[in-house]
Amino acid sequence: MSSPLDRSSPTTSARVNSGFERMVSEKIDVRLARFERLGINMFGVANCFVSLGNLSKRFDFAERSITSVEAMFCDAFNFTDDLLEIHDLRLHEELGKHGLVVGAPFLRFFAAHPIYDYTGHLIGSVMLVDYEPRTLGDDERQIFSDIAAMIERELAFDALYLNQLEVIKQNRSLKRDSLIDPLLGTWNKTAIIRSLKIEMERCSKAEKPLALLIASLDQMENLRVSEGIAVTDMMLVKTVSRVRSCVRPFDAMGRFGTDLLLVVLPGASHLVVTAVAERIRSSVMMHPEVVNHKETSLTISAGTACTDLFPDAEPEALISLAEKALLSARNAGNNCVVQARPAQPDMII
Repeated sequence: MSSPLDRSSPTTSARVNSGFERMVSEKIDVRLARFERLGINMFGVANCFVSLGNLSKRFDFAERSITSVEAMFCDAFNFTDDLLEIHDLRLHEELGKHGLVVGAPFLRFFAAHPIYDYTGHLIGSVMLVDYEPRTLGDDERQIFSDIAAMIERELAFDALYLNQLEVIKQNRSLKRDSLIDPLLGTWNKTAIIRSLKIEMERCSKAEKPLALLIASLDQMENLRVSEGIAVTDMMLVKTVSRVRSCVRPFDAMGRFGTDLLLVVLPGASHLVVTAVAERIRSSVMMHPEVVNHKETSLTISAGTACTDLFPDAEPEALISLAEKALLSARNAGNNCVVQARPAQPDMII
């Protein structure tokens, strides 16, 4: 179902500004690479890695580049919740026998600082590797901690942004649900009137006509008495399907009353809306429905009104004119379409 409500709803127009959107649209690897370059320059080490458990996936190990080898060495470490600093890997009881320590590329120094998510769970490490033994001074340890904190804030920002998008999505869904008739899947009365007002203003600015029609099944009262509400609702759902097949995708349709459907046709003249209403009437009449294993013929009556005949009419007045036209159609014996005309402002009620 397409309607101007989709374009005008404040929830659907919620957008972040272009700079913010550009910042968060960057891949996480690109953003973390900035911290890695910062670590290399701040500590003067061979390499710095931010690992969230998938470091190896960032590199093509088929090429066996020095960076991929260093990343593979870092992936061998489990995340720890304390600062880990190995001054000389050759002197380490276990790592001193590691192939990348005793052999090429002869790694000598390793340090890792934990990274936590915004809930306090350990999710990764920022790691330093070098080819000379070294010891981090107190200032360097503080900087190391600061870089880890900045990474945590970057990840927390990313998570909060995703949560915000999810909230916006849920709000949009709730907003839309509040405007939809749960049985028919059309706009409800509030939404279809709002759609009419929006389209009337838009058509007025564009100097185009707008038409609306109000229709109802002639047999609804009898069906409700003889067959009950469930069958009546089913017939109404099927009627909506017939009506929808006869109008354009961008025409708005809503449930205006218990048994009334209101269709807004932007850009349609009084001739067009009459043709559409007749098409709807013929479609319903030519497709009888089966009720309790018995074929039942259905008919529909409609009243129409258009701004090319009533150029000064406000939305409420145009609806009132269409309602009077519908009453005239019913008084004329049902199964017909009546158009509101200036020469017959009161019509037959």
